[in-house]
Amino acid sequence: MLTGVGVLAAVLLILFWSGIRVFNEYERGVVFRLGRISGLRTAGIKWIIPIVDRLVRVDLRVVVMDVPPQDVITRDNVSVKVNAVVYFRVIDPIKATIVVKDFLYATSQLSQTTLRSVLGQSELDDLLSQRDKINRNLQEILDSHTDPWGIKVSQVEVKHLDLPMEMQRSIARQAEAERERRGKVIAAEGEFQAAQKLSDAGKIMAQNPVTLQLRYLQTLVQIATEKNSVTLFPIPIDLLSFFVNRDKKD
Repeated sequence: MLTGVGVLAAVLLILFWSGIRVFNEYERGVVFRLGRISGLRTAGIKWIIPIVDRLVRVDLRVVVMDVPPQDVITRDNVSVKVNAVVYFRVIDPIKATIVVKDFLYATSQLSQTTLRSVLGQSELDDLLSQRDKINRNLQEILDSHTDPWGIKVSQVEVKHLDLPMEMQRSIARQAEAERERRGKVIAAEGEFQAAQKLSDAGKIMAQNPVTLQLRYLQTLVQIATEKNSVTLFPIPIDLLSFFVNRDKKD
């Protein structure tokens, strides 16, 4: 009799021990009892009924998923290879368990198809210059599709854009032509401003001829400071007329 009681106690102890589960702070446990959801287990030491209950652990930490390189044809018929990275996490463990079979695989496949679809509707210039806008668009689309699964997509980043070699050369030529255009525009604006200032200075000198003569004398002084060579500089008659008229008056 004692032996039977001891065996029963040992069996019950084993069953009780086998039902103990320890959950980390970042984990949740979805419990199925005879095929139906029985509840959700949070962090700490929990107990489930052995054989009757089935436990599914769900990780609530942020998942960083690399989207494999995808061949994309843009709206302007340019073939590119693009890869991205998706940041998401589970916010509803029950939905992530019963609505979708494998939320990691499902999110990965959805990310690939969405990446091809969104980038295929964009032009190459948009992919190069409006990366933030495309990232937000991808994030909103993925988040709207994964919300029924209990998944929250927090961020999507297009990581690398691989262009064909001939397209890279074309973009380099375009960038060089743009730099040359900007240089010519800046030089033309500088010449225009200089010509405008010279025109203003000429008008002022025309109103007062003495200023022209003073400028002439300043030029002579500047040339005289250079002792490397002898410079012959013609003196206009207008400059001497002042002294001639003065002698006549005297």
